[in-house]
Amino acid sequence: MSEEKTDNLDAVEGIKSHLRQVDLNLLTVFDAVMQVQNITRAAQMLGMSQPAVSNAVARLKLMFEDDLFVRFGRGIQPTPRAWRLFESTRQALQLIQNELPGTQFQPHTSERVFNLCICSPLDNLLTSLIYNRVKKLAPHIQLQFTSSLNQNIEQQLRHQEGSFVIGYDELPGSEFSCIPLFYDEMVLVVGNSHPRLNNLKREQDIYQEQHAVVALDSFTSFSAPWYDTPEKRSMVAYQGMAMTSVLNVVSQTNLVAIAPRWLGEEFAASLDLKVMPLPLRQENRRSYLCWHEAAGRDKGHQWMQEILISTCHR
Repeated sequence: MSEEKTDNLDAVEGIKSHLRQVDLNLLTVFDAVMQVQNITRAAQMLGMSQPAVSNAVARLKLMFEDDLFVRFGRGIQPTPRAWRLFESTRQALQLIQNELPGTQFQPHTSERVFNLCICSPLDNLLTSLIYNRVKKLAPHIQLQFTSSLNQNIEQQLRHQEGSFVIGYDELPGSEFSCIPLFYDEMVLVVGNSHPRLNNLKREQDIYQEQHAVVALDSFTSFSAPWYDTPEKRSMVAYQGMAMTSVLNVVSQTNLVAIAPRWLGEEFAASLDLKVMPLPLRQENRRSYLCWHEAAGRDKGHQWMQEILISTCHR
């Protein structure tokens, strides 16, 4: 046998010997602590005592030669090393769990928590549909909804602090999977008492009016695509945090707004609004369901993905 092959075999044996000294059960503790970032709650999740989890965390620190967690308020905060470890260990644990007999995801009994960000204004349309569908099929699953993205959304999905995002934009990067859901028709919404109600048929007419929008400086603002020049932004008189607030202001002023047809029609009667065709090039927007590809290997995540796609397709 050549010296090179002998060296390789020695290296492999060295790795195996090192792994045999590692208690791989510690990785399940690490995974639970990373998810909830609280020793007591991790112990409850695992059915262990709090001292046992604390002891496991201490052993993990020695194993990886890093603090892994530092105190933060009433909980703990992972170190950058812990976040890097979490990505790989979570994927490995998910792959193993998927292959073990008797560990298949059972929606009827599962108590998993799924965090969904449904970007405004889509939350008005989809939140109740998704909630009611999931509760009917899997009554013990917990759903936690938010309606706004922030600049950390990619990191949150990467660290599996979030499960899915539904919005009008695809997440950049090959590590994210995005599936188109439906095209949303956009309309012009004005008050029925607007003095120029019959003269809003051309793009130049629209941008001669004062507008109400969702705050243009908010991350992934719904309204931003229609105000991409200084001239168009100069016509914005009101910036709100939600499309429902925008429509309420429009109903009481001579401002105009661009909104999804379904939302304008939902509030047309109660707010005395007129829903009109939008004479602009971008008269519709496509919505997407996005998630991190690593989470997509998990059977429970795959089940929720199918539920979201079937519920949200229009």
